Amino acid sequence: MEDLLRLEVADVEMSVLTGIYSEETHLPQPLRISIAVDLDCPDHFAPGTPLSASKNYLDLKRAATSALPGDVHFTLVEAVADHICDTLFSGDARVRRVEVKIVKLAISERGESIGITMVRHRK
Repeated sequence: MEDLLRLEVADVEMSVLTGIYSEETHLPQPLRISIAVDLDCPDHFAPGTPLSASKNYLDLKRAATSALPGDVHFTLVEAVADHICDTLFSGDARVRRVEVKIVKLAISERGESIGITMVRHRK
């Protein structure tokens, strides 16, 4: 088995233009986005290992916030997840796998989590 390093950012809330119903197509929808990224892992992390040996967690958060275009309507939340995956793969060649979980907050009635989880591997 190969070693890997998993970085995670959970429960980022973001409003995104997404949806297929008429009431969804003009207003941003609130989403809760969680991201896990698997990276190639060095043999060892010494106490003085620089950040360049890993990845900045904020890169994951940015992929779910500022990297999402505010003026693009994503018909499906799956397209939002793909955009996040593409952003993370293109930003760092060490990224081997990206997992994105999106919960559509507007359709929750009793606090349940309704949404998708997408897993993409570098090809």
